[in-house]
Formats: sequence, C-alpha cells, structure tokens
Amino acid sequence: MNRTNTKILLLLAGILLVMLACTIFIGGPDYPTTRIPVSTEAVGEFRSTMEAAVAAGALNGELTLTITEEQLTSYLAMKLQEQAKPFLTDPQVTLRDGQIKVFGTAQQGYFEATISIILTAGVNDTGQLFIAVSSIDFGPLPVPEGIRDAISATIEEAYTGAIGPAATGLRLETVQIDDGVMTITGRTQ
Repeated sequence: MNRTNTKILLLLAGILLVMLACTIFIGGPDYPTTRIPVSTEAVGEFRSTMEAAVAAGALNGELTLTITEEQLTSYLAMKLQEQAKPFLTDPQVTLRDGQIKVFGTAQQGYFEATISIILTAGVNDTGQLFIAVSSIDFGPLPVPEGIRDAISATIEEAYTGAIGPAATGLRLETVQIDDGVMTITGRTQ
C-alpha cells in the first residue's frame, strides 16, 4: 500500500509539472474569419507606397497614401518580432467602418487569450496623424495596468518609424478607413 501511494503521488506530481509547463488558452474575442497573410513583400509594398506617395506629393503638392490590411498586418508582425517580449503575437489588423482593429494573442503567466484593440485615426489641428485607443478586450484576462499607455506608445513608435519621417513637410487633411483600406490625404506645406 505504501508503494502504491508513493507511485500515485509521483504520478500526480508529474502531471502537475506537465500542466505547469504548458500554457492554457482561456478564450477571448474571435479573430476575423478571414486570415490576413503576413509577408515581407507586403512590408516592402508598404514602404514603397509611402515613398511613392511622398514623391508624388513633392511634385504636385497633394498626397494620397493608401494602406491595405495585409500591409499593416505584416508591418505590425515585423515590428513585434523585433521586440524581446512583445505584448501580443500573431497579429491581424482589419480596416473596417472607420476603425483599425488589431487582434492578437497575449500571454500572462500560464494563461493565453485572444485580445482585440480598437483604434481610431484622424488628423489633429496641426495636420498630423493621431491614433487613439478606443477600447481593449483581453477576454477573461484583466487588462494589465498601464496597457493603454503602452499600446499607444507602441503605435506612436510604429507611426514615427514608418509614416512620420515621410510626412515631414506635409499637412494631412483626411483619414478614411473602410473595406480593408486606409487612405490618408494631405498637401505639402
């Protein structure tokens, strides 16, 4: 009987250790039904599109920049891979109904959940792009303190790194988001 109890305790300890080594998926909002592909080609297109829009703006004084969901998703995935501990993995970015929706997987300890972040974009009084966090859904996980500021800072960094330098000397006028495309228009100053 003593050997049986020892075997059972060792078995239970082994099962417990295996469980602790794994992450447990606990749900969250659903990803979009159609997956947006991630590619280095889309990141290249994103950069080329910006350069072409800025070059055209320098010639005729008007800027029109069109960005797709695949370009934004791929760019975000690339930026997150550069981070030692990204706040989310497996990003998907949709551009619908005037909103930028970012979906991803977040991990907190042994728990993993799908999250969604809804952003709005517009142009401020000085003709600069602003992006604001409208809502964050971490599913059953509590939203970590300061996450809204961290996400805003990450988005601001991505903007500064990607669109910011290209927008120097430009005054943006509109941002339209619909049907998988974000269109930014402006004029040279």
